[in-house]
Amino acid sequence: MTAVPTDVPSAERRKAERRRIQRISLPLPVRVEVRIDQQVSWNEVTRLSDVSAFGAGFSLKRPLKRGRIILLTIPMPRQLRCFDHSDAQYRIWCIIRRCVPTRTLAGEVSYSIGVAFIGKNPPSGFIDDPSTLYEISHREDEGLWRVVPAPDGPEDRNLSKEERRHTRFFIPEAVRLDVLDADGNISESESTVTENISFGGAAVFTSLTVNAGAFIRVVSQRHNKEIISVVRGRRTGPDGLTRLHLEFIDHFFPLEGVE
Repeated sequence: MTAVPTDVPSAERRKAERRRIQRISLPLPVRVEVRIDQQVSWNEVTRLSDVSAFGAGFSLKRPLKRGRIILLTIPMPRQLRCFDHSDAQYRIWCIIRRCVPTRTLAGEVSYSIGVAFIGKNPPSGFIDDPSTLYEISHREDEGLWRVVPAPDGPEDRNLSKEERRHTRFFIPEAVRLDVLDADGNISESESTVTENISFGGAAVFTSLTVNAGAFIRVVSQRHNKEIISVVRGRRTGPDGLTRLHLEFIDHFFPLEGVE
């Protein structure tokens, strides 16, 4: 990180530090690399909406779950870097802090993403299990954020240990699956039922020809709820029926009253 000389008056040092912390509008190109798990990954090129030395904002066509770790590659100005000041591209790992669905003037859906920078390398357990979600523990002296694995799924934190063991319900919940293409448009749909469901995901019977990494909008008319999900796996059971294993991204499923 470019340090402020110690002989600079304290007021000037504070002013320089504020400039590094303050988010500025700087529409630099950025490559976003995402690993959902060991088999599924994707990337997207977009532009920053704002950036500081310690975080950034941008929009994506696909949503990301809060707490996921991703890699950004940016032609970052040297004064906003914490390392690799002479490299043409700044490759920095980040944690997702915000994912909010928005619409463009043309009516297209996109997702406003906010990230905190965590450093030159991912967390130690990320390579073995990139599906792990993390949370911020504190900020280091140089300004980058330190993360630790989230102790529980956010949907489980208010449940007792006994309740946590029963948060996956093997019930046929009626849903509609809308397969989303790269532009967020529906390419195909089907009405089906779940084999099992929890706050954060579901296994659903399907005849759709989609594979791991695809994005699907799960629609529950009974609960008046729409949830963006990613396909984590696909399997055919001994009964010959195909299931999709879905991870919910932008909302949890409303299980109140489900037994």
